[in-house]
Amino acid sequence: MLASIFLLAQNPPTTSPGTPPPQWYSLLQWAPMVLIVLVFYFFIFGSKRKTEKQRQEMINQLKKGDRIQTIGGILGTVVETRDNEVVVKVDESSNTKIRFSRSAVNKVVDEDKAETK
Repeated sequence: MLASIFLLAQNPPTTSPGTPPPQWYSLLQWAPMVLIVLVFYFFIFGSKRKTEKQRQEMINQLKKGDRIQTIGGILGTVVETRDNEVVVKVDESSNTKIRFSRSAVNKVVDEDKAETK
């Protein structure tokens, strides 16, 4: 590995004046930039895919009795789950229920953590 770094750091092979350096050498100059772009791509989009996969799993595992928060900030308890929507009870006293798309669920609220705050 170290030998290849030294090889990359060397000056281009000397040629007679007026002759351009070999074509592979100009491509070799772009290699570090391409590597940096690839690394950033995998870090940024890899973590985004991971969080999206976790969110999709959470949405698919919604069940009756889960306490949730929607993207709009509405808190409630899941009363019924259907294919693409959930029915959420938002008010105990008036028994108010609202139907939401599953994608509108932001997170499942952990009641143990809410009580300790």
